[in-house]
Amino acid sequence: MASIPVKKQKKREKYSLAELKALGHQLLSSRAHINNLPILLTFVSPTSPPHYTLESLLSLQSFFTPLLPQLPPSSASKLSSQVSQNDPEFIYRTWVRSKFDDLIRKLIDIAVSPDSEEALREVVLDTIMEFVKVGNGGRFHSAIYHRLIQSIVHSALEIDIFLDFLASKYFKYIDVRYFTYITLEKLARTLETEETSGNSIANVDGTNESQSRASIERSIHKIYRILLHIPTLEGLDEKANYEMWNESGTFTKEGDKKEHSRFLKAEDNQKKTEKSRNKVFSASNVAKRMKLKFTNAWISFLRLSLPLDVYKEVLVSLHQAVIPYMSKPIMLCDFLTRSYDIGGVISVMALSGLYILMTQHNLEYPNFYEKLYALLVPSIFMAKYRAKFFELLDSCLKSPLLPAYVAAAFAKKLSRLALSVPPSGALIIIALIHNILRRHPSINFLVHQDGVGAAADDSGAGEEHGDGAEDSCTNVEMAIKMPGVDHFNNEESDPVKSNAMRSSLWEIDTLRHHYCPPVSRFILSLENDLTVRSKTTEVTVKDFSSGSYATIFREEIGRRVKQVPLAFYKATPTSLFSESDFAGWTFKCQDNEEPVNRSEDDRIIDLSEVHGHDSAKRQRVESS
Repeated sequence: MASIPVKKQKKREKYSLAELKALGHQLLSSRAHINNLPILLTFVSPTSPPHYTLESLLSLQSFFTPLLPQLPPSSASKLSSQVSQNDPEFIYRTWVRSKFDDLIRKLIDIAVSPDSEEALREVVLDTIMEFVKVGNGGRFHSAIYHRLIQSIVHSALEIDIFLDFLASKYFKYIDVRYFTYITLEKLARTLETEETSGNSIANVDGTNESQSRASIERSIHKIYRILLHIPTLEGLDEKANYEMWNESGTFTKEGDKKEHSRFLKAEDNQKKTEKSRNKVFSASNVAKRMKLKFTNAWISFLRLSLPLDVYKEVLVSLHQAVIPYMSKPIMLCDFLTRSYDIGGVISVMALSGLYILMTQHNLEYPNFYEKLYALLVPSIFMAKYRAKFFELLDSCLKSPLLPAYVAAAFAKKLSRLALSVPPSGALIIIALIHNILRRHPSINFLVHQDGVGAAADDSGAGEEHGDGAEDSCTNVEMAIKMPGVDHFNNEESDPVKSNAMRSSLWEIDTLRHHYCPPVSRFILSLENDLTVRSKTTEVTVKDFSSGSYATIFREEIGRRVKQVPLAFYKATPTSLFSESDFAGWTFKCQDNEEPVNRSEDDRIIDLSEVHGHDSAKRQRVESS
């Protein structure tokens, strides 16, 4: 803000607080003291003492509030054709209007100034909102409100200072929320233009370019925070009772304005006023317009180049906080499909919103299952949002119209992942495969299919055993003679080309001997005949999707075990292992002596007597 000239500073400093109060009383008493108005305006400044600013503000608010419905708009040129410029009354009101605009500018400067005291800032914001209420000829002054929100978004102050104030006092009013959406849409479009111009014009000074981008990102963060703090549109139905900050016709149709004003003047007939108000502010009309502005604000915001942290937060909350309240949720298809195509954790976060558009709003996405198949990697079992992902994965594979080869590809991919995931991931995989096999009986042959190498094709055998065309026949014969060959291509991203139908779920059989007891116990559920749907039920994936080592450990600790294996010793053991357990080794070491090494004849250690194996032998590695 421009600094106050020295002359004005000297003139302002000579007034005491009592004199300032007297100037206010004179201004309110007679138009003859109108020259006190510019003097009082000089005290409304971030550099003025707070008590001087507050005293001046009280007088100025009392002066302007009753005059606002009579003042012309800010641009007097609109009325120049209707009212003569030589009219003294018109000139006076135009001048007063210019002073009111100066007051609004000064108040906004105080509100966003880092030097303003918290108590003064709250009083100033309340004053601005009072002027917003009646500043437009007695109606909601959207221009002042737009300037306020714009200054907040572009200010250097943290947004929380203003959000607590707006959310607690004014976001409960439906018209304030309405104009907030309009303002945020305009700000988002302005930022989009700035981003486009910044990318199209080469900036020589890299420092200025980085500062500009940082400023845009701060504004994007603030817009997002404001959008989140505006109450949702729940309750916008025919029986809703809306609370308005200004009830002079924000949602009034043009043909109903005369009728509305006529009933507003009839203060003696309260019932008639309420009847008219309910007619003008119809619930369906308000809900329709609010959803439209809500949609426009979010669509404009999502067109921006969002910072990564904001991008992730938006994707996580989009399906709950945005999609249910939009007028046309299908408008999000471009944003969600682009996010889903990125891959990695971004695709996982976008899956929730995309799934809702596909199942509830008829969105067609041909490569959906191919992209979903590509997300099945070991790292997904350690992701932060894995619980929601696996629930959606189970829902996506629920359709009975899903082709058998696609269901088999997902089952086989999950089966292969069971070899490398933690125990909690293995439990999820068993639950998912259980549901897949039960929903798609046509692929149950994967459970007991033997000799998976008996139907190898030329290309598969060539890739597995050699590259030369002359050896193709030999490779086929080798594949036929090798029943242990698995033709499933784990590196293939397309489930159609993965050859899952020619494989088996042999990886699941290895989980029978898993070191984690819950996994080895849960795998027994797949031994049931899942094709008999009357005797089996689906597993709730949600019960396993958020598991971890900690949850498995807590469950095992709290589990009641009837038979516990015990180790009985006649004498208290002196070492962890006895010498008879590991023939040829010693586990005793006396003080200040080296461990005893066996001779070269003890290289071969026979463990068959100890463990009961027929030919289990191990060669001891010599210490270097």
